[in-house]
Amino acid sequence: MRVMVVGSGGREYAIGRALHQDKNVEKIYFAPGNGGTFELGENVEVADYRDLAKFAKEEGIDLTIVGPEAPLVEGIVDIFKEEGLTIFGPSQKAALLEGSKIYMKNFLKRRGIPTARYIETDTMEEASEFIDELEPPIVVKADGLCAGKGVIIAQSQEEAKEAAARMLSGEAFGPAGQRVVIEEFLDGYELSIFAISDGERYVILPAAQDHKRLLDGDQGPNTGGMGAYAPTPLIDDELYKKIEERIVAPTIEGMREEGTPFEGVLFVGLMIVDGEPYVLEYNVRFGDPECEVLMPLLKTPASELFYKAATKRLDELEIEFWDKYAVGVVLASENYPYGKSKPSEIIVDEIVHQDLAQHAHICYAGVSLIEGKLFATGGRVLVCVGIGDTIKEARDYAYMLTGQVHFAGKKFRSDIAYQALKADAS
Repeated sequence: MRVMVVGSGGREYAIGRALHQDKNVEKIYFAPGNGGTFELGENVEVADYRDLAKFAKEEGIDLTIVGPEAPLVEGIVDIFKEEGLTIFGPSQKAALLEGSKIYMKNFLKRRGIPTARYIETDTMEEASEFIDELEPPIVVKADGLCAGKGVIIAQSQEEAKEAAARMLSGEAFGPAGQRVVIEEFLDGYELSIFAISDGERYVILPAAQDHKRLLDGDQGPNTGGMGAYAPTPLIDDELYKKIEERIVAPTIEGMREEGTPFEGVLFVGLMIVDGEPYVLEYNVRFGDPECEVLMPLLKTPASELFYKAATKRLDELEIEFWDKYAVGVVLASENYPYGKSKPSEIIVDEIVHQDLAQHAHICYAGVSLIEGKLFATGGRVLVCVGIGDTIKEARDYAYMLTGQVHFAGKKFRSDIAYQALKADAS
């Protein structure tokens, strides 16, 4: 089987790595890939989706997997399907679950799926009136895609109004913020739930937990994610059942009933409040860095999972996962998430510790290959992933690996999976 992975980050590297270990896969293409994906397959520079579909036909590509949200929202799946190609991901209409916060919140309301109280608006007057009704913190969200940065958690009513004003004026996020969602803050802990769906059936993957804040102890600004682990002990069978019955099943059923069947990865960002799940957001692709810790846990060949889902045959597959834990620690560049950093050469020490070589690996993200050398050129540079029989063991391997990687300005959180370790200890 020939497979193409669309995207250039650590998520796409992780998918490619799983495919690279899959005996069913003959060749992997990345469009466009990054400096690290060269070791897994061939990078392809084709920006236009119709040209990319043409390339897929010419190269006899059997399956295309879309990593990031932007191509999905822009309709790449529809274009490939028009050409008779097999592609994993939701249609442009179904991708509105992530492409528009307003569409998402209204869908939740229509289907009776639990979420925070909210309003949608494009006027400062309405925004101010609702903000005055809420106790801080207050959540302000831009309607459109903002690369994971369009959510502000304001600590006062005044700060919420300032954030709304900056969005509505176009100053903060351009057209993506000119309609906003204002919602109450839910106080609990976050979980990431992923379901693979073929439009009718679905399978829920092990629950993961992301760490969005830049600094230890969940301090500092929000980022695209500084680390993740899976599975998490912060969920039990009872909570899984609530999430499936109240959220995942009605979402898949609702999308089908509304004429926009969801095919691909449904990523539900949840807040758990006193044991009850509430939807914070939907994403229509794997999270990053959650994907980096979920892929190594997948025992079923990756090509079979993605291909069966893309061809509406998920019922033919028994999906299995290794009875292990995975922890991923993001190494970021010096100025992340505030601005760009100077390119810096990446040096990875030779791993002489046999246990570490067997239980940890790197997923490359914001890297470029320059004259045969790897340079850190993005915000989140790479993810050090550890695998173990316990969360602590996986975490120890991940952090051991961070010590083997060097580049100027390297920074990372030292407390990934701290909530899980606390839960285990108690």
